Amino acid sequence: MNKKSIYSFTLNELADWLAEHGQKKFRAKQIWDWLYKKRVDHFDEMSNLNSDCISLLKENLTIGTLQQEIKQESKDGTIKFLFKMTDGNLIETVLMKFNYGYSVCVTTQVGCNIGCSFCASGLLTKDRDLNAGEIVEQIMKVQKHLDSKGRDERVSHIVVMGIGEPFDNYNNTMNFLRIVNDQKGLSIGARHITVSTSGLAKRIYDFADENIQVNLALSLHAPNNELRTKIMKINKAFPLEKLMPAIDYYLEKTNRRITFEYILLKDVNDHKEEARELVQLLKNKRHLSYVNLIPYNPVDEHNQYSRSEKQAILDFYQILLENGINSGVRVEHGTDIDAACGQLRSKQIQKEKQKQKV
Repeated sequence: MNKKSIYSFTLNELADWLAEHGQKKFRAKQIWDWLYKKRVDHFDEMSNLNSDCISLLKENLTIGTLQQEIKQESKDGTIKFLFKMTDGNLIETVLMKFNYGYSVCVTTQVGCNIGCSFCASGLLTKDRDLNAGEIVEQIMKVQKHLDSKGRDERVSHIVVMGIGEPFDNYNNTMNFLRIVNDQKGLSIGARHITVSTSGLAKRIYDFADENIQVNLALSLHAPNNELRTKIMKINKAFPLEKLMPAIDYYLEKTNRRITFEYILLKDVNDHKEEARELVQLLKNKRHLSYVNLIPYNPVDEHNQYSRSEKQAILDFYQILLENGINSGVRVEHGTDIDAACGQLRSKQIQKEKQKQKV
């Protein structure tokens, strides 16, 4: 039986677990210092713990569950990691460098059931959810990569936008956020963390009620139901009539700006008509809205889509700007490697299948 990752515990959960096993609760803070400040790889390195406590940890828990399979490095400094988990499943994690620091994009599920027609993540349906420890460990693996450079650099921002739908794995995602945000651990500021959802309306209400400062992004990609359903099948379950009231509730409850992600697909959703429809959809919430226009990264298996022309992107942007909708075009990272989310994982799985046939 696989041991539980110690990264799965919040600080309070670890203190309670230690107490249940005959140890003092204050040991939890010591252990967290070793995990997140000193970033050790083995329990034996925790020199201020007594031998009984170390034995307890070694018998029941593990520090590492992810094994690096592939590391792709881009000319712009973006690094995509492919990790293998203890059950053999593969996940992706991406490190991006910005002028404000290092940001990591994490995965929350093995595969994805949302089925967006343009996305590489959905090429393989969901196998399972990641537990909180497996999500936290992605950050730790990337942080240890930065540590190895000897330049005292740290992960400062997180985007929960990798493979899977975070709100379809809600409880583990929330525990992950609490762990990485805790000041006694990695202490990554809540306002430096963004969670992206494809539009699970019920969970947007729940997230609004969490009373946390973590940012929310919505993968919108179309301004009307007909088009959105065509490219995102989740719109059948949560059409705009259900989704936008959830967004309104979030904005009213939190008074925090929301980002609307909009991938521009040539001759599909990039016309001036769609730009004007988007203005109408967001006009009553423009003061707390930001539209992130995203150039499409082509995926071999989705060859019905291609990248919008530069002029179409500019025209779309101008219409939003002229109508008071804050907007920008996303700066691209890693275009010379398997840039699309889920692309590296999908290719690797296909390679393994080909090997087995041979």
